[in-house]
Amino acid sequence: MLEELLIHKPDDPIQYMIDHLKQNNDDAPRICVLGPPASGKTTAAVWLCKHLDAIRISQETLLLQERLALTKEAKAYKERKEKIPNALWANLIRERLSNVDCIKQGWILEGFPENQEQAWMLQSSGIIPRHVVVLYAPDTVLIERSSGKRLDPLTEEVYHTTFDWPSDPLVQQRLVKPEDLSEQEMSRKLLEYHRNFPGIFQLYQKVLKSINADQPSVDVLSQVLTYVQTRHRSAAPFTPRILFCGPPGSGKSLQAALIAQKYGVVNICCGQLLKEAVADKTKLGELVKPYIDNGYPVPDNLVMKILAKRLNALDCVTNGWVLSGFPRDIEQGEQLQKSHIIPNRVFFFNLPYESIMERLSQRRIDPITGERYHTVFRPAPTPEIQARLRQNPKDKEENIEKRVEIYCRNVKELEEFYEDAFYVNADQDPHIIFEFIESCVIRPLPSKKIKNPVINKDDKN
Repeated sequence: MLEELLIHKPDDPIQYMIDHLKQNNDDAPRICVLGPPASGKTTAAVWLCKHLDAIRISQETLLLQERLALTKEAKAYKERKEKIPNALWANLIRERLSNVDCIKQGWILEGFPENQEQAWMLQSSGIIPRHVVVLYAPDTVLIERSSGKRLDPLTEEVYHTTFDWPSDPLVQQRLVKPEDLSEQEMSRKLLEYHRNFPGIFQLYQKVLKSINADQPSVDVLSQVLTYVQTRHRSAAPFTPRILFCGPPGSGKSLQAALIAQKYGVVNICCGQLLKEAVADKTKLGELVKPYIDNGYPVPDNLVMKILAKRLNALDCVTNGWVLSGFPRDIEQGEQLQKSHIIPNRVFFFNLPYESIMERLSQRRIDPITGERYHTVFRPAPTPEIQARLRQNPKDKEENIEKRVEIYCRNVKELEEFYEDAFYVNADQDPHIIFEFIESCVIRPLPSKKIKNPVINKDDKN
C-alpha cells in the first residue's frame, strides 16, 4: 500500500487507503448457493448480493445476458425444449465471471453446479468457490412450497404467494404458475437432486455447509451470512507454498486447481493474475495492458510487483498458495528469492515432446457452444459439429514447438536452482498424478545430511 501511495500521491492519503482497501478484490465473495427446488436458493442469493454488493449469477440471469457470445446458442436449446449441455453452461458461467464486475465485486452462483460433472467443469476452468451453502428441507415441505411459486414472464423473477408476494399490482397481474411445477414433476426433480448431491458434496465438502431451510427466513439468512463471512483455514499440516513448473500441456493448471480445492490454498496462475490486474484497471494493470494486447511478454519487473503483492496478501500468507506460470527461467527464480517468496514444495512436470504435441495440436473448439474437443481423445459427436471446429493459433505445431523450445532451454538451470524439487511423470492419469503430488505435499521434506569434516591426524594436536 505504501508503494501505491508513492505512485498516486493522493491529496487525502487516509481516505485513499480506505478506498484502496474497499476496492481490493482479494476478499471478494465467491459463493455457490445450492439446494433442491423450492428450498429458497433465490431468496438467499438475492439477499447475499444486496448485503455483500456482489453479482448474482443464475441460469435465468445468464440467459438474459445478450452480450455474452454463447447466450444465443443456450437460448436455442431452451426454445427447442432440449437440455442445455453441461459444457455450454460451464462456458457461459466462465465467460460471465471473467467480466470486470464479477472480478471486482465477487459473485454468488445460484443453483449451479447441479451435478459432479458440472462441478468438475467449473473446477477445470479455475472457478472454485470459497464457500458453498446447501439449503435443505423435507421433501413434503418443498412440494408444498412449490405449489405457491409464481413467475414473472417479463423479468424471469420468481415470487411466492405466501413468502414473497410483489407489492406492485402490475407485477401481480402478469404472474403465472410455472408449467413444470406439477407435484409429479417436482417429485422427479427432487429425486434427481438427491441422486446428484453426493457427488457435489464429495467435491466441495471442505468448503460446504448445510443449512436447514425449514425455519423462519430471517434465521436461515442469518446462518448463511455468518458462514460466508468465515475464513477457512488450510487443511494442510503446514502453510503450503507450492510451485508448479512444466512445459505447456503438462497439466499444471488442473493439478493446481485440485490442490487448491482440497487444501484451501490460494491458486495463483501468473497469466490470469496479469489479466485480473488489467481488468481492475490498477496503475500496474495499465502498464501491463499494452503488452498483453499486443501479445508481447510482460517485463519481469512488472510481473514481480503484481505477483509479490498478491502472494503477500493475507489469504496467501494465512492459507498458503500454489503458483504456476512463474518463474520461467533462472533470473525470474532469483527475483522471487530476493523478494523473499520461497516455495517449500517445488514440482517439475515431465512430459515427452510427442505427448505434448498430441495433447495440444489436436485440440479444437466449437465457436458456437464454446465446447472443447480433441481429434483423438474426444472427437466431435457429429459431422456438423466437426465441420465448424476451430483451432486456437497457439495450438498450431510451430507455436507449440517454440514454447517447448523456450521451456527446455531454461529448465535445467531452474532444476539446479530448486535442488529439492520433486519430479512428476505427467504422462499418466490425472488422479494418479494428484495422489503423488498430495503425498509429497503432506510429508515432511527430507533433512539434508551434514557431512562430517575430514580431520587430518596431524591436526589433532
